Parts: sequence; structure tokens; C-alpha cells
Amino acid sequence: MNINFFSRRFKKIIIFPISLSLIFFEINLLNKEIKAERKFPAATEKDLYLYRGMGASYLCIASKAGIEFTKAVGVATTTYVQVLEGKHGGLIKELGDKKLERQKLFAGAEFQIVTKAIQFCPDSVPKDVTKKVNKILKDNKK
Repeated sequence: MNINFFSRRFKKIIIFPISLSLIFFEINLLNKEIKAERKFPAATEKDLYLYRGMGASYLCIASKAGIEFTKAVGVATTTYVQVLEGKHGGLIKELGDKKLERQKLFAGAEFQIVTKAIQFCPDSVPKDVTKKVNKILKDNKK
């Protein structure tokens, strides 16, 4: 079988779809937003409340499904921090324009998620973790 690369049928079958996709690809490249120049909105208390609740909900469900507590907390905390960084650039409205270090975001997220999980599903949180959290909360009130 001999293929004629200059025939109209070949152009319709092969070249037209390729050229059409290249045109759309070029348009897509022109509309790309440069992340370095993007201004992220700082996370409000309402945003943090939502992320905290979602993390605690995941923690409760995962622990009831038999997933080890430390693994479940790790996944919930990582998700919380990734959303905070991806959607808000790591900014929190209460702190102003200061972006928190990743390590501090993780520590804060983990504490918030575990605290909320103690309220939602206290039997899913190990007793020693509950004692530590309660002690920290008690010390902070003083």
C-alpha cells in the first residue's frame, strides 16, 4: 500500500487534527497564569475552620477504618498544609503578610486537627495524645 502524503484525504485525517490541537495548545499557553506573580488571598478564620473540620473528619473515619493514628494524622495534616499553601500561599489573615514556615504550618495544623478530632470522636484519639493536648490547652489558658 502506497501512502500519498500530499493527498487531501491524508491532510484531513492526520494534519487537520494535529494543527487544530496545536492551535488550542498555543491558546492555552498564552492564558497560563504565572504563579510567582499571583497574589494569594490569606486564609480567613472561616477557611481554617473548614480545613480543620475536614482534617478531623478524615482522622475520625481513618482511625475507625483501622488506619494507624499517626499515619492518619500525617495524611490529614499534609492535606491541610498543602491546601493552605496552594490556595492561600501559606498566608493566614490573623498573622498579616507574614508567611509561616512549613514546619510551623505542620505543627499548627496537626494541633488543630487533633483538637477538633477530640471533640468529634474522642474514642478515636489515643488517651496519651488527648492528655497532651488537654495539658497544652490548660497551660495556654494560664
